[in-house]
Amino acid sequence: MPENPEKPMEGKGPIEPAEPVKPITGAAEETVENAPKGLPVAAKEPATKDVVADTANAAPACVLVTAPTPVVAAPDVETKRPAAATIRLERKHPLAIRWMHWVNFPVLFTMIWSGLLIYWNDSDNAYQHPHAVYRVGVGSLTLVRLFPPWFWKAINAPYRVTEGLGYHFFFMWLFAINGILYVSYLLVSGEWRLLVPERRSVWDAIQVTLVDLHLRKGLPPQKKYNGAQRIAYSAVILMGLGSLVTGFSIYKPTQVHWVTTLLGGYEMARWEHFWLTMGFCAFFVVHVVQVVLAGWNNFRSMVSGYEIVPATKATLEEERSAR
Repeated sequence: MPENPEKPMEGKGPIEPAEPVKPITGAAEETVENAPKGLPVAAKEPATKDVVADTANAAPACVLVTAPTPVVAAPDVETKRPAAATIRLERKHPLAIRWMHWVNFPVLFTMIWSGLLIYWNDSDNAYQHPHAVYRVGVGSLTLVRLFPPWFWKAINAPYRVTEGLGYHFFFMWLFAINGILYVSYLLVSGEWRLLVPERRSVWDAIQVTLVDLHLRKGLPPQKKYNGAQRIAYSAVILMGLGSLVTGFSIYKPTQVHWVTTLLGGYEMARWEHFWLTMGFCAFFVVHVVQVVLAGWNNFRSMVSGYEIVPATKATLEEERSAR
C-alpha cells in the first residue's frame, strides 16, 4: 500500500514551523537607553524584522557596546620661567684693603691723641709761646683758639708730654708701615685706577655735595667710588705722606735739616703737621657720618668684602681688569 504521507515518521514527532524571531527593537532601544551617557554605541538602529534564527542554534540577540578610550585632559599648567634675580652680591673690597683699613683706624686715633698730649705745652696761655699753633689769627692778632682749657682737662692732657712722646714715636712706625703697604697694594693690584680722580670727578663731587645738602636729587653715575670719594680718599693718602714727612722733620730736625728747610723751617713744619692732623680729624668725622647715612650695606662691605647691589648694575671686575 502506498505510504501514507500524512503518517508521521516513527520516532519523530510532527515538525512544527519555527516561530519567527521577534524584532529586537525594544531590546536595542532599552540597551541604548541604559547605556552610560557619553559612551559610543555600536548598533543604535533597530534590527530588521526578517531576521530568523535557527531553533536549535539560535543565540540571544545582543547589542555591542564598546568602552570608550579614556582621554586624559592635559593639565592646564602654565609654563613658568624661573624668576629673574633682582639683586646680587658684588665683591667690593679685597681682603688686603679691609685689613689695612681697620688697622689704620686705631693707629691713627692713637697718633692724634698722643700728638695732643705733646702739643699741650704750646697751648698753655701762661707761657705765651709765639709759635702757638692752636689758634687762628694773623701775626699777634688771634681770632680764635681751637682748644680751650676745658678741652685739655677733659682729655687729662696736662703734664703728660713724656707719655705722649712715647706713644707717638712707637705708633708712627705702624702708621708708616701700614701706609706704605697700602699704597704698594694699590699700585700692584691696579686698585689705584678705582681711586684716582678722573676728569669728571670735580663736577661729580659738586653734585654729590649738593645731594648731601638736599639741594639736588639723584646721584651721578658711579662705579666703586663717586667723584667726592675719589678726591677725598686720594687726598687722605697725600695727607698721610705729608704727616710722615713733616713729623720726621720735627722728630729729627738736625739729621734731615734739608727737609726741614724745604718745609719752611722747624716752626713752619710744626704748623703744617698740626693742620694735617686737623684735616684727618675732619675727614674722620665726615667719613663716619657718610657711612651712617649710606647704611648697613656699605659698612658690611668693609667687613665681609661684599655688598648687595641691583642685578642690572655693571660689575666692578671689568673696571678692576682695565689697563
